[in-house]
Amino acid sequence: MSRERTFVMVKPDAFQRGLVGEIVSRIEERGLKLVGMKLLTPSREQGEEHYAEHEDEPFYDDLVGFITSGPAVPMVVEGENAISLVRDMIGATDPAEAEPGTVRGDLALDIGRNCVHAADAPDTAEREISIYFDADEIETYERNDEGWVYE
Repeated sequence: MSRERTFVMVKPDAFQRGLVGEIVSRIEERGLKLVGMKLLTPSREQGEEHYAEHEDEPFYDDLVGFITSGPAVPMVVEGENAISLVRDMIGATDPAEAEPGTVRGDLALDIGRNCVHAADAPDTAEREISIYFDADEIETYERNDEGWVYE
């Protein structure tokens, strides 16, 4: 197992629907640790950098427009195999294909409004964290329950 950090964002649609607490609770209940979190409306520059890999796609402007359309909650989440665990927890990008029990399977109906984003690989997580967080905005701490989460 590998302790790692990943990037997660509650998107503007989920924020507007009052789902921040539900999504954060699922992350914490799984045993993952929040080490960075803020409320902000992403700037155009942040949105463009966030979706830079899709710059040549026809849906790029819509992605950037949506992610910058209102308040969102970017987070840095830490834990053993955090990247794959969070990706499994949020479900398939298209909510119609997401399994029940996942965030998207339970809370989203539309691929364009799928509630949450999560990094898909270590390099992506590092890049996305750096878009929204300075190093001094990420906490390092031990939780009292970590001995009960990991062997």
